[in-house]
Amino acid sequence: MRSICAQTYDHLEILLIDDGSTDGTDRLCEQLASEDARIRTYHKKNGGASSARNIGLELAEGEYLGFVDSDDYIEPYVYEDLVGALEAFGYPAAQISRDEVDEEGKRLPDVCVPPREEWFCDSETFLQELLLHRGDCSFCTKLFPREVFEKHRFPEGELNEDFRLLLEILQEIQGIFILPKQGYHVVCRQESTTRRRTKDSFSRVFLDIVDNADRIQELADEKYPALHAHAIRFNLYQRLDYLLHVPISQMRMENHFYAEVIRYLRRHVADTMKNPYLTKKNKVYLLLFTAAPRTVRKVHAGKLWMRCHIRKRK
Repeated sequence: MRSICAQTYDHLEILLIDDGSTDGTDRLCEQLASEDARIRTYHKKNGGASSARNIGLELAEGEYLGFVDSDDYIEPYVYEDLVGALEAFGYPAAQISRDEVDEEGKRLPDVCVPPREEWFCDSETFLQELLLHRGDCSFCTKLFPREVFEKHRFPEGELNEDFRLLLEILQEIQGIFILPKQGYHVVCRQESTTRRRTKDSFSRVFLDIVDNADRIQELADEKYPALHAHAIRFNLYQRLDYLLHVPISQMRMENHFYAEVIRYLRRHVADTMKNPYLTKKNKVYLLLFTAAPRTVRKVHAGKLWMRCHIRKRK
């Protein structure tokens, strides 16, 4: 919140949505609002990120709409630069580049490598970059005119919600103007993924990424046939991600979702071997999972446990 309040852009409306907090955050929200007249707070029952964002969309009065997740922070120039790009060139959307930092502020390897210079990326090319896992689907790094959301809301009850909604919006706009400066900082916290993880822990995000991969395959085949092979690659990669995380106890053919993932791999063995956008390592893992999924998963889980154990001892 301090980083948002420090923006150099003067005409900010800041909506602070308290999504059912139970740790005193509600009082902190009101304190922040008392310190800065630009802040409006809204308290609601816990409903998740999409629910909170949708409330924000209903309450917002500004001409442009952007988002900042609660763990992250932004540089002072972010909204001035994004608004400047939209108004100077009439673009339908603008994006600042991002980096990832750990809880102590140390830079992590870039997930999304920024362009070397300003770049207007048309929607089909932006979609291609997403399919190759090089693009940034986050709404937090972007600024849109409010009319973009007139017919759209974030899907509630789902994870990977940014990807799902961005697919819809990309079909209606010409593209996104990308600024190279890494002004948005994603804070990667370990607590939710390691300290609380057990062998049977499994986030539904790994189900949603597969469902969204199927959606994008249909979209590519219908509207962007040049991206067919890219979409196949994306489908195979997302299913590989699912198989690397699903608990071994759930890897049974009685599990309908798991069974469909395995059937998909077996139907696409030729695509796995020939797809030019998969790495050699991707192909090896996919073929092994196709042949002996539970065995491969057990070996992979064992190696992962050994690496964690060695690091802990060190």
